[in-house]
Amino acid sequence: MHSQQAAATATLSAAEHQAGGPHGLPGDSGGSARTVYAYATDPEASLPEGRFVEEVRTVLRRRTTGTAPATARGDDGSLDVLVRQAADWGAAERERYLTLAGAGEGPEGHREVLVRRAVLGCAPLALLSGAWLQWLSAPGNADDPLVLRVLALYASDVGAGHPAASRGSAYLELLRRLRLAENAAPAARLTGDQRIPDGAFRLPALLLAMSRRPDDFRGEILGADLCLRAVGLLPALELVQDVLPTEADWATLDPGRRREGEGPSPVERCRAAVDALVEQEGERGADAVRTGFRWMLAGLRDWSGALHAELVAAGDPAFDMAELMRLRAREGAVYHHQFLLEGKPLAHWLAECRADPGPLLDVLARSKLVKPGRSGASSLVRGLVGERGPMFRVFSPEDLTVIRRWIDSLPARPAEAPEHRTEPEPGPGPEKPSPARTSDPLTAVAASLRAGARSPGRTPSGLREAYHLLMNRTDTPALRSWAMDYVAGWLARSGHGMDRTAMPLPERWGHEGLRPWLQAQHDQHGAEFEENAAVPLPSKEAVVDDTVQTAPLTLIDGSWLQGFTDYEQASSAIGHSLFETYWDELGNGEPHLNHPLIYRDVLKEMGVELPPTASAAFAQWPGFREESLELPVYWLCVGRFPQTFLPEVLGLNLAMELSGVGGTYRRARLALKAYGFSTRFVDIHNTIDNVATGHSAWAADAVDTLLASLPDAPGPGARADMWGRVRVGYRSLNPPRTVGARLAARRTRFTGRRR
Repeated sequence: MHSQQAAATATLSAAEHQAGGPHGLPGDSGGSARTVYAYATDPEASLPEGRFVEEVRTVLRRRTTGTAPATARGDDGSLDVLVRQAADWGAAERERYLTLAGAGEGPEGHREVLVRRAVLGCAPLALLSGAWLQWLSAPGNADDPLVLRVLALYASDVGAGHPAASRGSAYLELLRRLRLAENAAPAARLTGDQRIPDGAFRLPALLLAMSRRPDDFRGEILGADLCLRAVGLLPALELVQDVLPTEADWATLDPGRRREGEGPSPVERCRAAVDALVEQEGERGADAVRTGFRWMLAGLRDWSGALHAELVAAGDPAFDMAELMRLRAREGAVYHHQFLLEGKPLAHWLAECRADPGPLLDVLARSKLVKPGRSGASSLVRGLVGERGPMFRVFSPEDLTVIRRWIDSLPARPAEAPEHRTEPEPGPGPEKPSPARTSDPLTAVAASLRAGARSPGRTPSGLREAYHLLMNRTDTPALRSWAMDYVAGWLARSGHGMDRTAMPLPERWGHEGLRPWLQAQHDQHGAEFEENAAVPLPSKEAVVDDTVQTAPLTLIDGSWLQGFTDYEQASSAIGHSLFETYWDELGNGEPHLNHPLIYRDVLKEMGVELPPTASAAFAQWPGFREESLELPVYWLCVGRFPQTFLPEVLGLNLAMELSGVGGTYRRARLALKAYGFSTRFVDIHNTIDNVATGHSAWAADAVDTLLASLPDAPGPGARADMWGRVRVGYRSLNPPRTVGARLAARRTRFTGRRR
């Protein structure tokens, strides 16, 4: 079997294993909020309808009714009042945090502790600032002015066109400067960082989960987003900014502040999108927006209150020490069975510490391991953890700082007091702030994710139904499996006989990259255009027919890149240019530049009025030939899997962006102009796809970025293997139509279904 066919078949098999329910869902040992957060950050996540949607709505209702703070007196239900409430609360809460950083207050190192805890506590939300907007655009609504408004706002959040330029990237840089970024990239790894309280994940987890069901929660998402932008900089970060005014890009970290060169503020832009939604959906949309806004404001109050209480408690070094002991107790309890403290093995003290660290701190403070007030003389942070000590490297440098602060804060032991006591005196010990003890409201949401879809859903009966069902971001297990089948078969067909057939892409990728090859291809396109100058233009009827049959493809322009709207993809080294390409195809938020709308104008000039792209009537329109849907359906399928098919998408993108530049577009322009039709669509593509600074150049650079990062070695995942997959992706724009190629596709799809 051809290597690319084998890869496609293997991918299909893995995908079918995943299709029955959410894949990669972690266990619940770390808390349901962490579970939901980790799963919802997956760019290929598929969240089920039915029970999951119901459970999310239950959480939203619970937080926006009854005695929730967001429903305070004076709330007449208007968005203007809600926005003022959020802004006023944010300003007051920031002042409350500022008082914690008063100069000279607290023991030595206290401000550093406050900064560390504040930055970690804000990380789950701030690392993905704006990510909840990531799926609000879809192939079926890419010409909707409301969607274009939202996409423009989101493009600002991710820093469109630049790697590591998102608001989250600015926060990651802050974490790195403070050496707190060990678990911060990708953001899903945050769930393993036990320094971050479970409560810090609740708001972003539910918001990200809603983002994967945009058709169910569009109003709630926009309402929550408006609230966050009205609040501005997360209150706890005001403290951090006060202590470290130059250590971060604070303007970027504030979702309510405009970025350099922008016009209206994000608050104004989000409000405009909300107003457009309400105009479109009426009172139902307004209710959804208010629900999302109130839920977010109530959640922010709870979360910020808990974080503030934690920072207040952290003023006592014993609080940090208690947290450290509690976090390390499980692993430590495996050892130390022979080491006795006041007649009881240390292992037993540690086992009990997981529930209440107070008694262990008391007995340690009374032991010979600690010299109260003198950490430098205490064996707990000297000999025991030294190079020859039995606990060498058990504690990190940060841990040792916590232990030293605690020891230094202990009152000196009276000279007459005995070193040991036969019976330890009970003590309350430092406690966690009470808000952290509330039950996890996302337990039922996580359970619904684990349960998966209630039914597999409908398998498309053919290309037309598949085209319609794939217009939305959400899917069902049956549709997901069908899409994987289709991609696997298409790629098997694309790779068939490739080693025996000449193709434009070189057989091997060279260290010089693809730019020289790109220029050579452009020269060739230009030469072919000149050579064909004398060839008669197609008839008017042929031009109209070609334009009509290309409509299912062109009206979903950029859909092969839809997966790169995902937050961490959109600002990555490879994905940033792919997102910008997608962003360009949809007109950068401007309807008059939107490619699908421009194409519809040309069709109208030809006397062709098509139904809305997302409608079933469009897919069933009798004027489309069946084969005109084959390639569009492939685009719609492969675009849903930006990680699984990354090399293939890069190859397809390169082929697509280069296909018309310098030749085909110029030829099409002559034909359109000859019959009095607008040439704007082909003109704009011939410029923005250029091989110097346009989409073709970006496509080549994305491939080079991927290949340059891989080892030059044999085997799966190495450079040669990935380059082979890029070549198959390149060929997938126009795969062979031979009987053998089509049989290869059928065999792959049949093998996948049989497994």
